[in-house]
Amino acid sequence: MLITILFVIGFIINASLCYKFRNRDVSMLLLLIAVICAVGLIVCGFYGRIDGHEHLHADAEKGAILNARILWAFSAAYRVLGDKTYLEAASRAKHYIIDYFIDPEYGGVYWSLDCNGKPLDTKKQFYAIGFAIYGMSEYARATGDAEALKVAIDLYRCIEEHALDHEYNGYIEAMTRDWQPIADMRLSELDANYPKSQNTHLHIIEPYTNLYRVWKSDELKASLHNLIDIFTDRILNPETHHLDLFFDMDWKRGAGALESYGHDIECSWLIHEAALVLGDAEVLKKVEPIVEMVAKASEKGLNADGSMVHEANLDTGYVDSDLHWWVQAEAVVGFFNIYQYFGDESALQKAQHCWTYIKENLIDNENGEWHWSRRKDGTLNLDDDKAGFWKCPYHNSRMCLEIIERSV
Repeated sequence: MLITILFVIGFIINASLCYKFRNRDVSMLLLLIAVICAVGLIVCGFYGRIDGHEHLHADAEKGAILNARILWAFSAAYRVLGDKTYLEAASRAKHYIIDYFIDPEYGGVYWSLDCNGKPLDTKKQFYAIGFAIYGMSEYARATGDAEALKVAIDLYRCIEEHALDHEYNGYIEAMTRDWQPIADMRLSELDANYPKSQNTHLHIIEPYTNLYRVWKSDELKASLHNLIDIFTDRILNPETHHLDLFFDMDWKRGAGALESYGHDIECSWLIHEAALVLGDAEVLKKVEPIVEMVAKASEKGLNADGSMVHEANLDTGYVDSDLHWWVQAEAVVGFFNIYQYFGDESALQKAQHCWTYIKENLIDNENGEWHWSRRKDGTLNLDDDKAGFWKCPYHNSRMCLEIIERSV
């Protein structure tokens, strides 16, 4: 009986990561912290949670989002940096998802497993299936692995079969394990219960774009064209230039006047990426003015210190003034994208300013990784996880890898 111990739960970007935007001089230190334990004949994969006080919760549930993002992050790190340690971690994530998260009876991906790898929440959240595609397609991109590519294609067809709304267009949020309607379609308790959302569409166009890099099929090409049109014609608010968040089946906007500056800036570069990967001049002609417009609208969330707030409810006046790790990471990439493609020097300064905020306020130089957020009063948020169901190696590692690739 073998006892296997493997190290990997988080993809750590610490203060040793540094770069100069202007000189395109980029260096990066990727650290791996504690991870996995597999005992006896039961391979447990990745732990599900390390809290904000650095305590490991071995009995925590295992989320599909965490595991799919681990797969994407280490696959991308191996592709860009060539370190086989990252490939080993990515391979472990790939096999764990296939063996435990893929539903062998109905297809798709379970939302969560218990700490022993048994299905816990078996609903089919299309956001999670999208991230599984993102991870599998990146593994295929990094290694040429045929199995990962097949899984990604199968999951793409799963979304197209079960989530695509043939009457009003767009993709619904969730279904039961056996693809029946589900009453609570919310991605999390923080979301409004609507059948369609900007967030899920964003994280369907994102993996579809990555899959198209390694699988140039006509059906996927058509799906990408359709998704770009959904963003430009349905999700974009033509009056505010922000991206609305929640919708009824017939695309009636719901949940009030919400503005998500973090999602705005993230969407700006991901929609641009989709158009660039498609390589269609007419699509780019339509998309690029919108990319600039949405990025400009997101500046409403910027603070004087370079950080960006997450979102605001204009109906109630509430502003989520916590400075979340993921919002800062997406701001760096989004503003750098505006500088890179449109020559906007002020956008470069915004990216640099936000990076300075990250280095000084979010990176944990002692224990690795980034803290979840800083509070409005400047104190660290240690109530939320260091790594867990939602705090995953994705936004921050992707920011670093994007800047590396864009700077060579």
